Amino acid sequence: MANSITPDKLVATYNKIKAKRAELSAKFKEEDGVLKEQQDMVKQGMIEFCDEHGLESVRTNEGLFYRTVKTRYWTSDWSSMHEFILENEVPELLEKRVNQTNMKQFLEENPDVCPKGLNVDSEYVITVRKKK
Repeated sequence: MANSITPDKLVATYNKIKAKRAELSAKFKEEDGVLKEQQDMVKQGMIEFCDEHGLESVRTNEGLFYRTVKTRYWTSDWSSMHEFILENEVPELLEKRVNQTNMKQFLEENPDVCPKGLNVDSEYVITVRKKK
């Protein structure tokens, strides 16, 4: 690092970039939100067209649109869901990912135990906080 680059300058530059990114992100989210609302209104019009005409798909000169049923599932009672999954031996009902915080805690509390197939990647990261 050159002598003219001080930690103060690095943090100041980092904060300026962070502020500009936040400004751009907020502007994007606002403009994108307006477009998403407009797009949702058009989608609703397409659903209504299908309903009114008893259609599942419509081919136009501009392209094709079709409707499908999207179903989502979730639980408001994780204890009961966990019990259900164990009782019915259906672990495939859960998504395959590891809870990062719980795994870290488990490994810290059990340093001699490591699940087979566990991959670990560690890297240095920098956290910058604004001066108050």
